[in-house]
Amino acid sequence: MTSLTQRLEFAGHSGATLAARLDLPGGPVRAYALFAHCFTCSKDLAAARRIAAELAREGIAVLRFDFTGLGSSEGEFASTNFSSNVADLVSAADYLREHYLAPSVLIGHSLGGAAVLAVAKDIAEVRAVVTIGAPADAAHVLKNFGASLEAIDRDGDAKVDLAGRTFRIGKKFVEDVRAQRISKAVAAMRKPLLILHAPRDETVGIDNATEIFMAAKHPKSFVSLDTADHLLTRPQDAAFAASVIAGWLSRYIVGDVPQDRVTMEHVRITETGEGAFQNTVLAGRHRLFADEPESAGGLDSGPSPYDFLSIALGACTSMTLRMYADRKGLSLGRVSVDVSHAKMHARDCAECTDEEREGGGRIDRFERVISVEGEVSEELRDKLAEIAGKCPVHRTLEAKAKVATVVEAGDGGAG
Repeated sequence: MTSLTQRLEFAGHSGATLAARLDLPGGPVRAYALFAHCFTCSKDLAAARRIAAELAREGIAVLRFDFTGLGSSEGEFASTNFSSNVADLVSAADYLREHYLAPSVLIGHSLGGAAVLAVAKDIAEVRAVVTIGAPADAAHVLKNFGASLEAIDRDGDAKVDLAGRTFRIGKKFVEDVRAQRISKAVAAMRKPLLILHAPRDETVGIDNATEIFMAAKHPKSFVSLDTADHLLTRPQDAAFAASVIAGWLSRYIVGDVPQDRVTMEHVRITETGEGAFQNTVLAGRHRLFADEPESAGGLDSGPSPYDFLSIALGACTSMTLRMYADRKGLSLGRVSVDVSHAKMHARDCAECTDEEREGGGRIDRFERVISVEGEVSEELRDKLAEIAGKCPVHRTLEAKAKVATVVEAGDGGAG
């Protein structure tokens, strides 16, 4: 499956090969973002994938990677600590700078949020920082160790059960997180900060968001994730977080090129790799998702292909009627168009000619209902129906259009 998600590898702080994924937009890249995942998580956490896909739709490329010893990356997790994670982030930024463009955005989830706060001041190109459910103190993670913390202090290391998985944690890790002073790093960062946190987060309490917010300099923003859990396991919570991030970032990254200044005269549709059918749609500066409903195996993240076809007919109809009314000086109320699509037997089509009905088979039938606010005379109603039939998309659908297809090898023009 062709995808906008590229698999990459780069050397981490220790020389170990780190596995990464780069989620690219279907067209021009407005900015590169670096995503740091939560403690013992991986780059492929559902929330990370969804957020990256949503941001890519908005023209923001996202590099997410597994820290040393986690996921598909090389190295021993037992030999890592918070400082090594920060060093891995610097390595990831260096990789982007060398091969693409340095990250102007840092996004961190949970302990990854603390890591991006710690490193932000050291990556000069970073213009904005986002945290999701981040602790104000890196040592917060030690609360999850339970009785194993005493064993680590006593014996130098111990096995710790975290989210159903067992990890060997050394004393070096414990000492390192205890020595961190995230609040000082936040105060020294002096870069725009967006804090996303759920009030009912049972893993990292909301008081952490308060502490980070108070330590940060302006501009700073806080947005509640309401009933979301710590890992944003519900797709709608991850989608909300991504939409908030994208909207907030619009103040700090380059804007999309206006549609009338884009040289590309076609639309581009490219698979995102998220779900079975999700595609990103690029039309000028407009970025959308195309998808299928969940009942058809999709994520329901955007209109279906036939929905887009109905949208084209409805929009063209409304615009054509407005152009006619303006040209004739008619005081026409607000127009709305409802379009439905169905496949039916030609013999059952009332609008079809006798020849079409006799031909048999099935046809595509679009039903269009035009509503106009206010009073509309019978004469005008008939005229509007006539003008609607002159809509260019209407004519295209009823004509015998031709589709020329060329298959090319390569990356599909991504990025």
